[in-house]
Amino acid sequence: MTAPTANWSYPTTIKFGPGRISELADHCKSVGIAKPLLVTDKALAALPITAAALDVLDAAGLGRAVFSEVDPNPNEGNMAAGIEVYKAGGHDGVICFGGGSALDLGKMIALMAGQDASLSVWDLEDIGDWWTRANGDAIAPIIAVPTTAGTGSEVGRAGVLTNSETHKKKIIFHPKLMPAITICDPELTVGMPPFITAGTGMDALAHCLEAFCSPHYHPMSQGIALEGMRLVFENLPRAYTTPDDLEARANMMSAAAMGAVAFQKGLGAIHSLSHPVGAVYGTHHGTTNACVMPMVLDFNRATIEERINRAAAYLGIAGGFEGFKARIESLRTELSIPANLTEMGVKREDLDMLVEMALEDPSCGGNPVEMTTENTRALYEACL
Repeated sequence: MTAPTANWSYPTTIKFGPGRISELADHCKSVGIAKPLLVTDKALAALPITAAALDVLDAAGLGRAVFSEVDPNPNEGNMAAGIEVYKAGGHDGVICFGGGSALDLGKMIALMAGQDASLSVWDLEDIGDWWTRANGDAIAPIIAVPTTAGTGSEVGRAGVLTNSETHKKKIIFHPKLMPAITICDPELTVGMPPFITAGTGMDALAHCLEAFCSPHYHPMSQGIALEGMRLVFENLPRAYTTPDDLEARANMMSAAAMGAVAFQKGLGAIHSLSHPVGAVYGTHHGTTNACVMPMVLDFNRATIEERINRAAAYLGIAGGFEGFKARIESLRTELSIPANLTEMGVKREDLDMLVEMALEDPSCGGNPVEMTTENTRALYEACL
């Protein structure tokens, strides 16, 4: 079992392959970072892979500054604390090191640390041209180092931040949030707990699946999404059962990046249901996506069945739509994904609130079936 090594220039500069974390300091210097702040989460901060990355920086004279006050669903309080550390340390760039939470929060720190105090991060939500409100020249350079294979934030121009007062997740966008360089080193993912391997991998699948089913026209994303699904189906069970399978880990890192590229075409009901649940209950995002995935397939069936039939044929899954859905369900069982949202702690009495939040989520605009108050509530009911 071997893992590939490659240099890519799509959609940003990607250094892909085992052991490439050793290049971290060189890449910092190449984008003008002399005093980086490494942003990661609390659990990851204590692990050897983080210490090894800091050793690389320290040996090159770049210090070993870390900010790790990152919640699983990061909010503006985490961001403010990170900005305070960034400014106090005189830092000039951010290394986003970790899973989606650390990657997203690191981006937010890089985005907002240099902005005028009158600008709120909520003013930069991914709506129209709101991103032009930011001073692009004040955004710090970003290097991304994913340690999970799921969100694909390492190749995205946005980050997700939870408003701690409204408990609503917001997508914050600016073109300069695309990392200048991304290091995809599959060795960094080997130590992931099994439930994180499962949840993040299913997040990658959700991105590919929803992009593939989105009604918007984007043939490039369509092709990337289809091949991304193949990589997940063939490699996620291997990565879950054999954590040191570097080939499977590498293919999952590729699938994660592909999902994030593909969802330029749009997301859908999986994410619009999942975002409110994660914001209110603090559930793991990818696991929540996996939990509602079969129910959303049924919800969209009348519109997507022919498309899923074609995907199933490419993926070598017999039985068209029903076979594809069965494969999703068997994969959830293999990965010990909760069978429904009740198992994840969702309460029926909160459905009115969750429905309202789901319909406000920008992901619902890419769903193949128009989402309404009535059918979204029925969909949540089906997920309980």
